[in-house]
Amino acid sequence: MKSTFHHIPPIRYEGPTSRNPLAFKHYNADEVVAGKTLREHLRFAVVYWHTFRGTGSDPFGAGTMQRPWDDGSASVRNAQNRARVAFEFIEKLGAPYYCWHDRDVAPEGKTLAESNRNFDAVAKVLKEEQQRTGIKLLWGTANAFSHPRYAHGASTSCNADVFAYAASQVKKAMEVTHELGGEGYTFWGGREGYMTLLNTDMKREQEHLATFLRLAVDYKKKIGFKGQFYIEPKPKEPTKHQYDSDAAACLNFLREYDLLPHFKLNIETNHATLAGHTMQHELEVAGAAGALGSIDANTGDELLGWDTDQFPTSIYLTT
Repeated sequence: MKSTFHHIPPIRYEGPTSRNPLAFKHYNADEVVAGKTLREHLRFAVVYWHTFRGTGSDPFGAGTMQRPWDDGSASVRNAQNRARVAFEFIEKLGAPYYCWHDRDVAPEGKTLAESNRNFDAVAKVLKEEQQRTGIKLLWGTANAFSHPRYAHGASTSCNADVFAYAASQVKKAMEVTHELGGEGYTFWGGREGYMTLLNTDMKREQEHLATFLRLAVDYKKKIGFKGQFYIEPKPKEPTKHQYDSDAAACLNFLREYDLLPHFKLNIETNHATLAGHTMQHELEVAGAAGALGSIDANTGDELLGWDTDQFPTSIYLTT
């Protein structure tokens, strides 16, 4: 495959006096701190969704991002080409890991069987690129929130067929994560919540969510997957109230349903902001419970009420 970023050399550490915009000024992966290199301390991962699937759209307009390697189609061939470009980007950046949602890397088909075939075809390329570059999968996850079938939730849906479909989708995502040597698997319940209490049986929905997670724990054991399970808290968006609203709510839920031994938390900065907390607060809550597993190190705008997923620029927050 022809190089997409052939004009850009690998990003290296050049020190704080460097004027090169494509160089690390302070992060030296080989620097030893407390007996370990920064590469070992900070296991950076590039996320597939915003980096390669974000369109730049908002509720008021269409996307503005143009990527010359992407033909805009939902074909498997385009997804495979995108995967190769993604690995070239990650390799140039020097990041040791990447993460994905299933529908980020492979297009959804007309049926679950077709979706799974598409996923397998792209996973083959992902595996080839992992072997070529040495880049590893930090964790995978299933997108059980974008398709209209999940309008009222996935595991908390009022429709048993939707619960079953979501379970099948997570099953496949876990299998591919395991096949690719993923070190973890994340659950984010984007629509596991409610818009109004008028048509919500909260206790029943949370029991269904717990059942769903128990099934995942059982299947993890069945296939021999040794990776860590994570839950990512977020209070709202797209639903009005999500059951995984913040670190404390997640821990309470996991304790209530005897799931805490199987899960840790993946804490995201912007989600902490939406919950009315600082990132330091959420990290402290998770850490105090021995449940801090992973960090989504973005940032949000404290003056806006939605998830902007911006690149962090505050030295006080990032350090």
